[in-house]
Amino acid sequence: MAKEETTVERTRYSDAELEEFRGIIQDMLVKARKEYDTLRQIVMHNGSNDIEDTTPSFKTVEDDGAYQLSKEEASQLAQRQYKFIQNLEAALIRIENKTYGVCRATGKLIPKERLRLVPHATLTVQAKEMLAKKGQN
Repeated sequence: MAKEETTVERTRYSDAELEEFRGIIQDMLVKARKEYDTLRQIVMHNGSNDIEDTTPSFKTVEDDGAYQLSKEEASQLAQRQYKFIQNLEAALIRIENKTYGVCRATGKLIPKERLRLVPHATLTVQAKEMLAKKGQN
């Protein structure tokens, strides 16, 4: 056989390791969805002075601009949160396919430490930096 087969390098995480990551991702998804729902409520709030409003910023026209700004910020944050949720859901699919934790650029395993911090990562730090230098990230 070829020499390449003599050096066995792990090409995927074990089922037990994948289950550990599934737990981490599912916990993050619960939190991310709650935050997303909260942000959506802020964005969708119509600004009427109903009994739920306790913030004085709804009282004056002057403060209305600040309210709009926070609504716009909430909208941007909601969009980012939605993308984060999609990335986490995609990571769960990669776990199902047993391709989770494999760098899409190099085919090498992404270190566990990185995946615990950024569980939706699809690149090793080195590959990410390499692609950023090439402007392909």
